[in-house]
Amino acid sequence: MSNKFSVLSSPYSLVATLFGIGYLPFAPGTWGSLAALSTFLFSVIYFALNFITVFFITVIIIIFSILVCHQATSKLIEPERDQKSIVLDEFAGLWVACLPSASILMVKELLIFSVLAFIFFRVFDIWKPAPIGLIDKKFKNGLGIVGDDLIAGIYAAITTSLVFYLFV
Repeated sequence: MSNKFSVLSSPYSLVATLFGIGYLPFAPGTWGSLAALSTFLFSVIYFALNFITVFFITVIIIIFSILVCHQATSKLIEPERDQKSIVLDEFAGLWVACLPSASILMVKELLIFSVLAFIFFRVFDIWKPAPIGLIDKKFKNGLGIVGDDLIAGIYAAITTSLVFYLFV
């Protein structure tokens, strides 16, 4: 890990690491995804958000994540830009993975779908099937850092939807 990148090196780094969650010693991407899942479930259930509202919040999170990740890593050399401690991209990707669940009205089914989406998202994010791995290797900017997680989120949303509607 680069000496130039730390949680306190800039406000962008602080946000990109989700206020230090990305520095947890084991599986920072999973911890970032759990933070996203908790935030998603709290927001959707507590505020009774509908699908359209969750969709627009997700779009805002995606744009915000790309801008913050770009700014947080802009002074690093290209090979060091996709830091393991940056977990804001997992946050955006998990919201994409859970997006279809926002149309589910029953809390039990919403929870089942969201947990399945979390599991599938982590599988796709770690496995990196095409084009996730290609984006992860080729693009070392804000869009590349977040882009691979967005596609993992799309894959997870599709897979979870199929499993959920066939078996639950």
